[in-house]
Amino acid sequence: MKQLETNDWLVLNNIIYKIYTTEDFDIMRHVLLEQLKMVLDFDSADFFLANRDGIPGLVNPVTYNCDGVYPQTYDALDYSRGIMYGGKSLVYRETDIISDEKRVQTEYYKKVYAPNNWHFSLQMILAREKEFLGVITFYRTIGKDNFHYDDIFLLDMLKDHLAYRLYQERHRAGSKKLSAEQAAEKFELTKREGTILRLLMAGMDNAEISEKLVISVNTLKKHVLNIYRKLGIRNRIQMFKMIHEEY
Repeated sequence: MKQLETNDWLVLNNIIYKIYTTEDFDIMRHVLLEQLKMVLDFDSADFFLANRDGIPGLVNPVTYNCDGVYPQTYDALDYSRGIMYGGKSLVYRETDIISDEKRVQTEYYKKVYAPNNWHFSLQMILAREKEFLGVITFYRTIGKDNFHYDDIFLLDMLKDHLAYRLYQERHRAGSKKLSAEQAAEKFELTKREGTILRLLMAGMDNAEISEKLVISVNTLKKHVLNIYRKLGIRNRIQMFKMIHEEY
């Protein structure tokens, strides 16, 4: 087993820190792939989330150096589906479940790997509480050596941290929406911020709210930014996902 260097441990510790502290979920996934390139030799990678509607499938990809054919297009042909949807976190090389001679003859290899000039791959299945949450696949181009067990060991140290973050994100996003009043109380909005939140949820634009409250548009923008900060969101789209509309 290869010994990790001091710099490798520093990178891994920083990756774990970013997993838990990067607020924007998709930015976290991008940063993860970029930083893993410092300790893991791969040419391309993709990070898919599990479909949320109860039907097995892969959605919302974040990629590293990927162009062209995407694996979710041919998910039904993937010979690792049984492992992927098994509800258990796992890191493995594809050649550990199917011989290289057989896999190059499969339709999945011909439609996904060959067009992208990929050959070997390493997969990290992410699951928690027997729920499949997502999958990261790392690819090496044709002509390069296969991944090693040292690479599996490295990713094994990250898989539970990632699965926990995905589980929290998935169930937080699926939780019941709050009313504007509940959000104001929960996130300790001021009376003025609570009023503005209710007006925003009622569909009023900035000019209408400014006129109604007799404040400038710039003052309103400062209040809105404070509301976003307290709610842990960045824009109105996220606000509408968190809070149900006023009627």
